[in-house]
Order: sequence, then C-alpha cells, then structure tokens
Amino acid sequence: MFLSILATFLTVSSQFAGLRAHGGVLSYDIGGVNYNGFVPYNTAVGQSSIQREWDTYNPITDPEDPNSQKSATVTAGSKVTGYWNTWPHTIGPVMVYMASCGSSCTSANTASLEWFKIDESGLISGNLVDGTWGMGELVANNNSWTSTIPASLKPGEYMFRHELLAIHTSNQPQFYPECAQLIVTGSGSSSPSAEYLVKFPGAYSASDPGVTIDIYSHQTETNYTIPGPAVWSG
Repeated sequence: MFLSILATFLTVSSQFAGLRAHGGVLSYDIGGVNYNGFVPYNTAVGQSSIQREWDTYNPITDPEDPNSQKSATVTAGSKVTGYWNTWPHTIGPVMVYMASCGSSCTSANTASLEWFKIDESGLISGNLVDGTWGMGELVANNNSWTSTIPASLKPGEYMFRHELLAIHTSNQPQFYPECAQLIVTGSGSSSPSAEYLVKFPGAYSASDPGVTIDIYSHQTETNYTIPGPAVWSG
C-alpha cells in the first residue's frame, strides 16, 4: 500500500516538475510601452494581446513541427524586451526573428512568412556544459531578453519571434517560440535579401549540429553553431 502511494506521489510530482521546467514570454516592453502576453491554459475568450495564442508551457521537440488580436506600434531602431516566467534552463541559444506580413499580420499564416534573424546569442564563454550561454544571460537578466529592431528596416506590419532552444537533455532539443505582432514605423527603406530568409517549419533540421547534440559527450568543446541564418542588422 505504501509503495503504491509512493509511486503515485512520485508520478504526480514529476508531472508538476515538468510544468515548472518550461514556460514562455509573459509580457513585453516595446519602445518603452508595456504589453501583456497571452495567458496559456486559459480560454482565448476575453483575452486581448499583441502576442499570438499559445496554449502550453511544453516545448516543441521536433524542429520541423508546424504550429481578439492587437499589434504594438514601434519605431525602427527601438528596443523590444520579452519577459519570461521564472526560467530554469540556462544551456542553449537565444534567437530573435522578424517577418514581414505584407499587409495585416492578424490574418497572416505564419507558416507562409519569410523570417529573418535580428539577434542571437549562443555559447558566450567556456565549454558546452559549464560555460555561459545566451539562455543563462536571459535568466541572469531577470528572465528577460532585449533586442533592437534594425533602424533601417522599412515600415510595415511584422511578426516578432523570440525563440529559445534548450539543449540540456542529450539529443532532445526543446524549442520555445513566441510570436507578437508589430507595426513598424520610421523612415527606413531596407529589407533583408534572400540569403537571410527562412520559413518555419523548415529553418532547422534535426541533423543540424546545434540542434540534436549531446553536450555531455563533448564537455571540453568551446564552440557551438547556432541554428538558422546569419543575423541581419540592416
């Protein structure tokens, strides 16, 4: 009887531990204005946010898996800060993307958009296991990450995508993407060329060296290849 109760307790505890181990962006600071994020595990009815709906704290583990709306107005060259829940993962890169919606982002199909990377941070110093990672810096900075929209970006409606890739579990990548809608203003006239553009799914493959990796088999390695295209800075 005791063993049965203990087994049940351990099962339930592990489930709650899993919930605590994941999460997403809860709010934004965009050009000095605060915006609430979507609240997962709650009905979408009555929620109003610049963030696209997301329903679970669990990660996407397959890099080729596909997945009342507001938009935030911001001037090109401004900073965007995303705030996560208390984030426990410190090993892995932080990546930030944007994509032009062409017209309205509210009606856009994110799978058809072409994304360009505006910011990234991988292994900053040290080795794969004990070194300092972009995700560790996110945790150290009050569970937040700040990026700058390229000042030369031409005005329009854009999707803004934060993506964390946790690689602390051997050969089991954990992707945590979050998207928000922006209306970019300013006098810029630049757009990224084709070599900077990718689609989701499609930007990554499970065979990419920075995606499916066993860091514990390469503990002394001091180099890491961040997945995806090069950063476009304008």
